[in-house]
Amino acid sequence: MDIITILSQIDLGSFAMPVFQRGYVWNRDQVRKLMTSLYKGYPIGSLLVWDTTTDPTISKGDGALTPGHVNLILDGQQRMTSLYGIIRGVPPKFFDGNANSFTGLYFNVDTEIFEFYLQMKMKSEPAWISVTELMQKGASVFMQEKMMADPSPANTNYWLSHMAVLNRLDAIKKLDIYIQTVSGEDKTIDVVVDIFNNVNSGGTKLSKGDLALAKICGQWTEARDEMKKILSKYHNAGYDFSMDWLLRCITVYLTGQPYFAGLEKIDVLNFKTSLPKVDKVIGDCLDHIGSRLGLDHARVMGNVFGIVTMIGYLGKNNWKLADSAEWDKLLYWYVHAFLWGRYASSTESALAQDLNTLKDGGGIDGLIAKLKQTRGDLTIRPEDFWGWSTGARFYPLLYLLTRTGHARDWGSDVELKNALLGGSSSLDVHHIFPKDVLYKAGKSKAIVNALANYAFLTKATNIAISNKKPEDYFPVYRKKCPGAMDTHWIPNDPNLWKVENYEKFLEERRKLLADAANSLLDLLYNGKMGTSSLQSYSSKQYVRDIDEEEELEEMINWMEGHGLNSGTMNHELLKANSDEVEAIIDLAWPQGIQTGLGEPIALLLNETAETQAIVSAHGYRYYTSVNELKEYITHNYLE
Repeated sequence: MDIITILSQIDLGSFAMPVFQRGYVWNRDQVRKLMTSLYKGYPIGSLLVWDTTTDPTISKGDGALTPGHVNLILDGQQRMTSLYGIIRGVPPKFFDGNANSFTGLYFNVDTEIFEFYLQMKMKSEPAWISVTELMQKGASVFMQEKMMADPSPANTNYWLSHMAVLNRLDAIKKLDIYIQTVSGEDKTIDVVVDIFNNVNSGGTKLSKGDLALAKICGQWTEARDEMKKILSKYHNAGYDFSMDWLLRCITVYLTGQPYFAGLEKIDVLNFKTSLPKVDKVIGDCLDHIGSRLGLDHARVMGNVFGIVTMIGYLGKNNWKLADSAEWDKLLYWYVHAFLWGRYASSTESALAQDLNTLKDGGGIDGLIAKLKQTRGDLTIRPEDFWGWSTGARFYPLLYLLTRTGHARDWGSDVELKNALLGGSSSLDVHHIFPKDVLYKAGKSKAIVNALANYAFLTKATNIAISNKKPEDYFPVYRKKCPGAMDTHWIPNDPNLWKVENYEKFLEERRKLLADAANSLLDLLYNGKMGTSSLQSYSSKQYVRDIDEEEELEEMINWMEGHGLNSGTMNHELLKANSDEVEAIIDLAWPQGIQTGLGEPIALLLNETAETQAIVSAHGYRYYTSVNELKEYITHNYLE
């Protein structure tokens, strides 16, 4: 069947997408390569469809389906969605993804290459044509309009000479794609999902949760939407949970076990009525984790599967614990579970072991004993703080210590207990030894971003310190707010505040952090943390403020998604006629956004005026926020 006929079948509702298919995930580079292959006559593979009885509950989107039978696309979603978007100019009705990935594709009739629209490069260059416009008008009409717009002999001859190229491009619509069909009464949704996973070996496999939810949606069409509402509420509160995770929580609530297969024995009414109850139990767990541990949003939660086991424990205790001491002991287990990666691999198996421990009456002590079997003992050692970056396993513990240990801000002396990291109260991750200083000293990224080089301070104090060396700013803040630095486990030896002794500073601070962590965890275990009011962290409104590293990664992904040069992170600027580093640019395009075209561009986040001046003196146009840079690129390269 040729491509244009397949698209017509999609419009008629004869071809659709099964509900268990994941959304559209291709980027612009994949779309461009697909069109290049089609233009050159390369094979792009066949389609695999499931010929089944028409049932709106197992198809995606709200488009009308043909009565009787429908063909659900099992393999080829990304290709057909891309072609539909390019040829029709809009996404299909079952679309779920980012339409920018196939919007604005252009073709150069001279060089015969595909690229996405770049204003500076294409605006005044007639060889670049819109692929969608040509596909919709056809090569003949398209060429006639081009010649009528400028009837000069030169223009007429130009387009006549490219007639073969235009026809070849337009002919992509008529290329045949072989369609394999799966049909028969024995092809149940279970069998079809197995087939899907086998043919989709290069893509993302469907999980058992996807299949279980697809079956539930077949009986209760609003199930997925109702679960999305719960996830959306938690997202607004600062937590990022997946659909699979929520389904796992529901499964444990209803069956006491983590296996999705257990849901087959649960009728839809029980599943439906369990959702608000599971929502409340999750909220109770989050409120205790936030109030007692200070872990109040996604980036510091550790491994969230600990909450699944907590739900199992609460269920064994009729959903109510005796007192705060019992909660604290459960939270003691929760912290150690994420510190030692209890659910980092073989998640379902580890959950089953822990839930069986609870089923057999082992309680919290049994869960703790399980951790000790693999760890030996649960003592925190200095070397455990050896990790680096905000993704380090012990990063949440550093945040926990700050939030529960009465740490005070160095500039305002305000206790940081109730401040949210990156949230509305603006608590920042502060590099004790500034990144710029350490990079200039030749330190690696891992050493610069060592966990022991992090402290949490208010945004105002972090900005005020800027790129000052510890040996210069420590004495100032020790005098301004006596004792505040000690609440962050800062070594007192002034010799360790010097850049040349940075590694020794890290070593000493790791010892202080380990001692503080063991003391706090002992208080939790023994129920001696003291009382504190329970706050509603699960329903708060969280103001997201990603850190520098995440902002840069997001900017790089945004550039790649638009088919642009992603830039160079931590680009060094050297002094003239020297190997000495004068400044480091967070993200740089030394040759311009389009290599060789335009001026050098720099993104500088939270840098000093001095650094900005140096970068400007090197001929760079610089931006101090991701949004400003995006606006510039959108206006000059994408519109």
